[in-house]
Amino acid sequence: MATASQVPKVGVAVFLLKDTKVLLGRRLSSIGYNTYALPGGHLEYGETFKECAIREVKEETGLDIENVEFLTATNNIFELEAKQSSVVHLVCIFMRGFLTDPNQVPQTMEPDKCVGWDWYEWNDLPSPMFEPLLNMVNDGFNPFSK
Repeated sequence: MATASQVPKVGVAVFLLKDTKVLLGRRLSSIGYNTYALPGGHLEYGETFKECAIREVKEETGLDIENVEFLTATNNIFELEAKQSSVVHLVCIFMRGFLTDPNQVPQTMEPDKCVGWDWYEWNDLPSPMFEPLLNMVNDGFNPFSK
């Protein structure tokens, strides 16, 4: 039987799209440290994926989003190098959303978790990328065509 620390966590990440660009930030957390990732976070008890996506984008970037929809999910197991024998199992729900006002500018609302946010052309993404996102890109996933 799994202990509380062995139960998979559920994360929600948001492909926030603007023209041909996607919003990415450089992570400061232990999982995926110093990699570029989508805004998102952990699903809270009783929350829908859509509610989580809207809340997390607002908390992390200050942006308001709309037309939020489910795209896909991935199953990820991370071995943390800093903590030997420590494994994190993360089920990541990927959503897509759009700015309610295209003139909004992302802000770094949680500077302890992210260096900053910027828009990147989908065909010219920065590196290193967060592993689940990198795997999706390498497999040909495109949030603009789903």
